[in-house]
Amino acid sequence: MLAKQQKVNLDSLWVRYKENKDLQAREALILSYASLVKYVAGRLAIGLPNNVQRDDLLSYGVFGLMEALERFDYQRGIKFETYAISRIRGSIWDGLRAMDWVPYSVRQKAKELEKVYARLEFQLGRSATDEEVCNAMNLSPSQFQRLLTETGATSILSLDEQLGGENGDHEGLRLMDVIQDPQAKDPNTVAEYAEMKAMLAEAIDKLPERERLVIALYYYEGLTLKEIGQVLGVTESRISQMHSKAILRLRGRLSRAKKKIF
Repeated sequence: MLAKQQKVNLDSLWVRYKENKDLQAREALILSYASLVKYVAGRLAIGLPNNVQRDDLLSYGVFGLMEALERFDYQRGIKFETYAISRIRGSIWDGLRAMDWVPYSVRQKAKELEKVYARLEFQLGRSATDEEVCNAMNLSPSQFQRLLTETGATSILSLDEQLGGENGDHEGLRLMDVIQDPQAKDPNTVAEYAEMKAMLAEAIDKLPERERLVIALYYYEGLTLKEIGQVLGVTESRISQMHSKAILRLRGRLSRAKKKIF
């Protein structure tokens, strides 16, 4: 009964704000959905370096929430939470990019590691082992682990992240741009989305079992890296490294598939 009453109140706020430009209703909506900002910021904060303040993430997220309120069409029957989370995540991601929180040298290391994974797994036809990656990069196991830790912060994924290829192909294209719009009628868009989705699913399916489980628990079940570590009985730092390796493998595989899609 309480949940039903809350929904009625939110519906009333949406009508007052969208139809009458009621600023008090707008403030009430922001307060009602503020927990979405905390949720997204909390998940993105995992693995970020200490120089990134949580308050900054929350500030960027609030801008995303406000943008979502402005653009949301409450009459379409879509859940606002689903729409807003994407906007909030994108706003935080934009804020992080603007503050250049990852040193250039770390970004370069991440790109090099991604290319090594892509090359090895193309040659081997399977997931490359840590030993094979170490040999390819002339690294000791401890150096490889440190490299994963350093580049872990670059493995944040966002629908706003650009998908430009290695040669600058499709520069400026975002993953969001290939996600299907429910209102879209263009069959090419539908086909591209379906192919992209199938390739991503195939790439995830080829991940080593433990890395595939980490991806499922983090992105589909909404667990934090610390919670996943408790489930698998390993440390949070170890889960962070597994997550980084999984993302690097996926990026490497998808980078080879992009030219076939676009």
